[in-house]
Amino acid sequence: MDIKKKFIEYKDGENLLEGFMAWDEDTNESRPGILVGHAWAGRSKFECTKAEDLAKLGYVGFALDVYGKGITGKNKEENAKLMTPFIEDRSILQKRLQLALNTLKEQDEVDANKVASIGYCFGGLMSLDLARINAEIHGAVSFHGILSNSENTSNDEIKSRILVLHGWDDPMVPPDSVIGFTEEMKNRKADWQLHAFGGAMHAFTKKDANDPEHGMQYHKASDKRSWLLMQSFLQELFG
Repeated sequence: MDIKKKFIEYKDGENLLEGFMAWDEDTNESRPGILVGHAWAGRSKFECTKAEDLAKLGYVGFALDVYGKGITGKNKEENAKLMTPFIEDRSILQKRLQLALNTLKEQDEVDANKVASIGYCFGGLMSLDLARINAEIHGAVSFHGILSNSENTSNDEIKSRILVLHGWDDPMVPPDSVIGFTEEMKNRKADWQLHAFGGAMHAFTKKDANDPEHGMQYHKASDKRSWLLMQSFLQELFG
């Protein structure tokens, strides 16, 4: 196995964005591409490592960029300032997600007919929004993601399959929000599944998360279980 990595620039008008792609050079055939949506701080080493982990599983991993090349937050205040415009106007977010998807599909290593998305925290919402707008993906995975619906989407049937991996003790996504999400999925006739992990808070996959007072805490068992569930889901999508 020879994992290759490169940064890829793409644009939203005058806004320069930069994704990170990883793939196994030993595989000559094109293979499924998996977008990786970033948390509220922006694309970081964490998401790039996940792209590499996906490459080791036989996919092309692409850690997308919503904020702009080199733009990341350094604390909670900066993170919130970066994320808020995309939460307030989901059409802007969805446009940049579509651009990332198009960029991934253009890569020679990728089978453009086999694409899915995963995402963490804010990135979980990104992954779900790709499904909500019926972007050309086979499946969407959310790890401890925000589940709130987007007001600018239709009530059309969702075509891609959905997997939500949720920490039940996540104060940012309380049970009422989870129930609201399931109703949305039911109304849109989606093929969806949700796995809730007892004792897990927000950011349960992030080893540096250690702020239980604010509901963010790494949870080793849920991290491992959620990754295995994702692998099974992708195997179901692509064989």
